[in-house]
Amino acid sequence: MEFILDFEKKIAEYEEEIEHIRNNPKYDQEDKERLIKKLEEKSQKEMEKIFSSLTRWQKVQLARHPKRPYSLDYIHHFDADFLELNGDRLFRNDRAVVGGLCTLRGIPIMIIGQQKGRGTKENLLRNFGMSHPEGYRKALRLMKVAERFNRPIVTLIDTPGAYPGIGAEERGQAESIARNLFEMVNLKVPTIAVVIGEGGSGGALALAVTDRGLMMEDAIYSVISPEGCASILYRDSSLADKAAENLKMTSSDLKELGIVDEIIKEPLGGAHRDPKAAAIAVEDAIVRNLQELLSSTDSNFQERRIEKYSKMGIFKIE
Repeated sequence: MEFILDFEKKIAEYEEEIEHIRNNPKYDQEDKERLIKKLEEKSQKEMEKIFSSLTRWQKVQLARHPKRPYSLDYIHHFDADFLELNGDRLFRNDRAVVGGLCTLRGIPIMIIGQQKGRGTKENLLRNFGMSHPEGYRKALRLMKVAERFNRPIVTLIDTPGAYPGIGAEERGQAESIARNLFEMVNLKVPTIAVVIGEGGSGGALALAVTDRGLMMEDAIYSVISPEGCASILYRDSSLADKAAENLKMTSSDLKELGIVDEIIKEPLGGAHRDPKAAAIAVEDAIVRNLQELLSSTDSNFQERRIEKYSKMGIFKIE
């Protein structure tokens, strides 16, 4: 059964009616075209109305949509010959993180993404996109390989957060995240992060300390999930919608706060409605930012990163 969010139901009804007319032999071709065009216009207006006034909680639901494109969907669009590299050389290969060599419109890069699964079997394989320490250590290993060969680094962020299990803590989850933050600040090559879905807490930040931070229009990025925040503040996780409003976790919120540098516009209705158009938009944004970074006369990336992140979270009392 197709997954439909509450606020998508009216649009789904129009689409179902269009499909019914398209496959109904009692209508001739002219009638089909006329009726379908009328319904498509109604559906378009409804979509414009709904998606122009989404609440923050509805944005959270869109960011988590199970049909939304994931990292590998984007990577394979960028480069069909993507060469995946595996393992952290310490413990094992964490499949919640994928990465490898990629060519983006002629630019050789190292691309690293957080990967969720579709369906129960793949979600278990990918641990629902929640990385263990070895996932972050694999990411760091690939970043160091990129630095050695002077390749820019692009990361795709999409995780509910780092895996909170006992085994992960025993193997140094906090240390692995902190190590990535430290090392990413000091990388000598250009770096770009794109939040494509959920940007959850330190699990996202471990791949996001970059020269440029991009965010898809319907993505979210926050120190905690709305459910977790509601459980702590209101003692009731069902108040997640209220928490989402206060967290200010949407792309427009974070652009206004100076946390992200650019918002990537999505197809009307979300990236899952037109994955190809979404991938082209992401590719365009990455390439444009890469070209700007590569053509810059100031190659001291470390200094600029420190300056960039030092400006965040400063309060002025007058």
